[in-house]
Amino acid sequence: MSTRRTFIKQAGLLSAYSTYGEPTNPITESGSDADPKQRKWPDGSRLVVSISMQFESGGQPENAESPFPDNMQSGFRDFPATTWYEYGYKEGIPRMLDNWDELGIKVTSHMVGGAVLKNPALAREIVSRGHEAAAHGMNWRSQYNMQYQEEKTFIKDGADAIRRTTGMTPVGYNANWLRRGENTLIILKELGFKYHIDDLSRDEPFLTRIKGDALAVIPYTIRCNDIVLIEGKNFSVDQFAEQVKTEFNQLYKEGAVRRRQMSVSFHDRIGGTPQMVKTVYKLVKYMQQHEGVRFMTKNEIADIVLADPNALED
Repeated sequence: MSTRRTFIKQAGLLSAYSTYGEPTNPITESGSDADPKQRKWPDGSRLVVSISMQFESGGQPENAESPFPDNMQSGFRDFPATTWYEYGYKEGIPRMLDNWDELGIKVTSHMVGGAVLKNPALAREIVSRGHEAAAHGMNWRSQYNMQYQEEKTFIKDGADAIRRTTGMTPVGYNANWLRRGENTLIILKELGFKYHIDDLSRDEPFLTRIKGDALAVIPYTIRCNDIVLIEGKNFSVDQFAEQVKTEFNQLYKEGAVRRRQMSVSFHDRIGGTPQMVKTVYKLVKYMQQHEGVRFMTKNEIADIVLADPNALED
């Protein structure tokens, strides 16, 4: 089974110093997608930015992948790797929460059920400070190969852990490494979820139909993602900032004529380091200087798309 590190190395993502060509946005569908200019944000926003804060540490398996060499003998515990994960809930999320407060924005925290149960006070604090709690599975197991009932139990157990701990019922879902299975979306609808993020196909939220019922898709990112760029590609914070800023500039330009959404993702043990939080503060301040930029949780975006008769369906 491929690890996150292997996935990152094989992804072949463009760095911040790639050659930039003219953007292309081929439209192949009919209906509302035939004229994307019909779709703008109903409040007049030019660009919506949605930040993810992954709460995973504490829910990882024993000897999970880490920055350290994969050379541990079987039967021994990887103590330094354990402390790397502990940093996520001891330092990372608390520091990010203070940063979001200072910036005046709300984010979506995708929470692993096991991480919530290990650190319930921190999960409650995330919600009490106004952020969205979304589901991220019960643990780090892959679910694409689960049988229907096993997967349904896996998703429900993770969501129930969040609900019982924080008082918030998750309405959004993120599978481990986005790898959902054939039954995942059916199960999400059965369990009452509004949206999922396991999709990279667009820079705009859209709807998909599950047995005739609408489920919102709020696209995720591996282009503006700390686990891919910082941990996987060894970007410096300056390279990370340049890549995110460049993406923002292009989407802001496109947002003058069509609905655009930008996703940025941070993981507790990576995005919560001092240099990353300082860098993100500057990035968000830069974005906030632009007229018509609004920060939304993914639940807020889902509500807009589900209520929009002109929403793109795909």
